[in-house]
Amino acid sequence: MVMTIGTPKRLEPGQVDAEDAARAMRRIRDYLMRHPGAANVDLASKLSGDGPLIVPRDVLVLFASILAQLAQGRGVTLVPIHAELTTREAADMLNVSHSHLIGLIDSGRLPARPAGRHRKIAFKDLMAYRRESDAESAQAMDDLVELSEEMGLYE
Repeated sequence: MVMTIGTPKRLEPGQVDAEDAARAMRRIRDYLMRHPGAANVDLASKLSGDGPLIVPRDVLVLFASILAQLAQGRGVTLVPIHAELTTREAADMLNVSHSHLIGLIDSGRLPARPAGRHRKIAFKDLMAYRRESDAESAQAMDDLVELSEEMGLYE
């Protein structure tokens, strides 16, 4: 299997056995709790017989988080922060239609760069847009609750 570094990686729901993922996640969690000060974790390696595999603690914590999602039957996508996404990938990540995403780009709300006949969106820009959009949605909900209270509709 060839692994390309720097592109989004996706595990679909059910692709990994949930019980195996839960068991692995518990073992990692237990290890991290027993060794709270360890900056790196020395894993017994059967990869190539070259000795121990040293993994930074933060990477192991991230791995445990991924396993927790898989244990619950959820899919996981891992995207490097520097990655560029296609408009289809970006629309999927925002859970919006492709045409809505194109509208966001055309209106200037979401930056994109030309890539031949297509456009690419920087993952960091997509996440910035998501944070902004989530904040706007939360503010709109707060405003709606306040208006409902003023009208006596919400108690």
